[in-house]
Amino acid sequence: MGSFAGRFARVEPRQAAAGFITGLLAGLEIKTSWQLAEQAGHTRPDAMQRLLYRAKWDADTVRDDVRQVVADSLGDSDGVLVVDETGDLKKGKHTVGVQRQYTGTAGRIENAQVGVFLTYASRHGHTLIDRRVYLPESWTSDRERCEQAGVPGDIAFATRSQLAENMITAAVAAHVPARWAAADEAYGNNRHLRSELRKLRLGYVLAVSRDHLLPLDGGKTRRRADLVVADLPATAWTRRSAGDGSKGPRYYDWAWLADVGADGDPDDDGRHSVLIRRNNTTDELAFYRCWAPGPVTLAHLVRIAGIRWTVEEGFQAGKGQVGLDQHQVRRWNSWHRFTTLALAALAILAICAAEATNTEQAEDPDMIPLTVNEIRRLINVFRDQPTRSTNYRLHWSGWRRRHQAQARRAHYTRRLNLEFQS
Repeated sequence: MGSFAGRFARVEPRQAAAGFITGLLAGLEIKTSWQLAEQAGHTRPDAMQRLLYRAKWDADTVRDDVRQVVADSLGDSDGVLVVDETGDLKKGKHTVGVQRQYTGTAGRIENAQVGVFLTYASRHGHTLIDRRVYLPESWTSDRERCEQAGVPGDIAFATRSQLAENMITAAVAAHVPARWAAADEAYGNNRHLRSELRKLRLGYVLAVSRDHLLPLDGGKTRRRADLVVADLPATAWTRRSAGDGSKGPRYYDWAWLADVGADGDPDDDGRHSVLIRRNNTTDELAFYRCWAPGPVTLAHLVRIAGIRWTVEEGFQAGKGQVGLDQHQVRRWNSWHRFTTLALAALAILAICAAEATNTEQAEDPDMIPLTVNEIRRLINVFRDQPTRSTNYRLHWSGWRRRHQAQARRAHYTRRLNLEFQS
């Protein structure tokens, strides 16, 4: 709170915001204004509702402050900006941005609200740092509907890729230490986004669809990505890990094509390439357009491709730990305010986990590092359950982590044995 307390002109909304974030970190099953007010000891939900609806404060400036705290705590010169979207199923038609549309949350077309989010990831940790609610054209073309939902009059239609570009550009302008960008094929297929990332001198590893046309032979020919694979010799593939998962290293077979054109753009003094990932169990393929402003190795590109999954972990932690998807609000400002405070709560967990990992890393090899889940559990143990001693609670925390470390070793051993057998 200290980083953005000055954004609240009055003490009442400042105290409400502190109670709101504290409530988001609490062990509540549902985290609406009513439940958060009860958790904070209020007799009525008025203060929490006023914080989201009528209090005078700018959610974007608070977002900027949270982003800066994350950059200061987790920042690394080789940081990665990862963009993705998530949907929340909604009923009715009055909640801002809601319409029948595809959402990966349900895996089909549903009545949903979609938000585009930006994650910052580095060797120190990762967390969500920015958000945009997606307004379909059915909304932006209906100004009366927008006005009823509190959408500012200057908000025009923007595609999800444009929202992603806006967030990445803002992060670069704020000097967030990042050298790379990553995203799934919904964004990687967008030529304009790739061009803008190159203008920002951000290297990228962007997934593209299997029917994406690759400019080969220096851009002289264009061919579908999945058809290129058939011509690759066995020697083109190498097995590498895309990073450690919960059950061991995530090994895939990778092929790297360096002779790729630049979409017809003028020479950008960079290095274009294509990365192809093959699942060594199912033979499922994934394709990535890559660009780097300077020399880069295959191992580095594989690592960036693996980092893209941190945004999914961010969604999981955001929804499971701080109620990112539990906003029961309809208006534009309220969505951005609730989501910003949820990002602040999630940043607390991510930063605490990073600091604990740095402190404990060499102290006890028989325990896994503190996770955001365990950090939140301990916060609530110390704050809300004083009936047991601190040593008792720490004993159970250590027991859980040792048990998880044993399970992880078993998974790693099994995974490595399978790799050696193959």
